[in-house]
Amino acid sequence: METLEKVDSAFAGTSVEACYQCGKCTGGCPVAGLMDLMPNQLVRLVQLGRLEKAMASTAIWHCVSCQTCTTRCPQSVDCAGILDVLRQMSAEQGKAAPELRRVLVFQKAFLDNIRRNGRLNEVELIGFFKTLAFLKDFNIPLLMKDTLLAPQLMQRGKLHVIGEKVRDRAVVRRIFDRCTKPGKGA
Repeated sequence: METLEKVDSAFAGTSVEACYQCGKCTGGCPVAGLMDLMPNQLVRLVQLGRLEKAMASTAIWHCVSCQTCTTRCPQSVDCAGILDVLRQMSAEQGKAAPELRRVLVFQKAFLDNIRRNGRLNEVELIGFFKTLAFLKDFNIPLLMKDTLLAPQLMQRGKLHVIGEKVRDRAVVRRIFDRCTKPGKGA
């Protein structure tokens, strides 16, 4: 079973125990209305060592990482970071609800894209995501749904067929290596 120490150790600059449940994180959260558990409730579950319940929550996947909760915290608890750790642990341990499969596929496709290129290549991301998310289900209408938007986006300069890569991808590799050490996430 995961422990409070693992979550705390993932964030050297925060202490989950410092949260006294004032609710400012939840009060400022722009997506709290979509969550099954509020940000302060998730932090409380972590405090109580109930990580299984926190990792199974859909709220961790609704979080948009805007950092509002972290900014508003009078105790400087990195609430957004805690939710990030919970997402990572949930993905690694397969605790995410089945209806979130496409969210996980997108997250993996996005991170793999950044890892390969150093920056986002939209066409590559769309190709990988749509293939992994919809071809498996033979959902051809959803696979092809956005194709008519591509010419309009390219005409406006919003979609580049050939994406750029950063020059020094070794730096990106080191960042990913540092984030994927045991006990860390990515």
